[in-house]
Amino acid sequence: MSTTPTDPMEFIKSLWGNTGMPLPGLVTPTLDTNELDKRITDLKAVEGWLKTNLGMLQMTIQSLEMQRATLSAFQAISQSASSPEAQANPFANPALWPWNFMQNAGQPPAADASGTAEAAAPEAAKGKDKKK
Repeated sequence: MSTTPTDPMEFIKSLWGNTGMPLPGLVTPTLDTNELDKRITDLKAVEGWLKTNLGMLQMTIQSLEMQRATLSAFQAISQSASSPEAQANPFANPALWPWNFMQNAGQPPAADASGTAEAAAPEAAKGKDKKK
């Protein structure tokens, strides 16, 4: 054995440096603190960039969901407005109430309404006569 003391850091560097085959994506450990600080700074920059992109992606997804909900609401409103039930209801639009009232004012009362009122009056009179 040799009597000269060896530097343990040099020994470790020689072991890691002489593997012979560099592997892609393999982070070789370094013992230089400046190099480690540089890598940490670079990775923190990448982390910040990824967080920014994630935030923009989440906002884009949320805006698309809001757009879909708005379009669904408009489609539901247009379908309900075009249905015959909405057109048949004279009380649906309060602004047209005076117009509908004036259109019906010149017409004679419906025959069904007058016929049922006359038929109900004699039956009511018969009911009173039976009680006496």
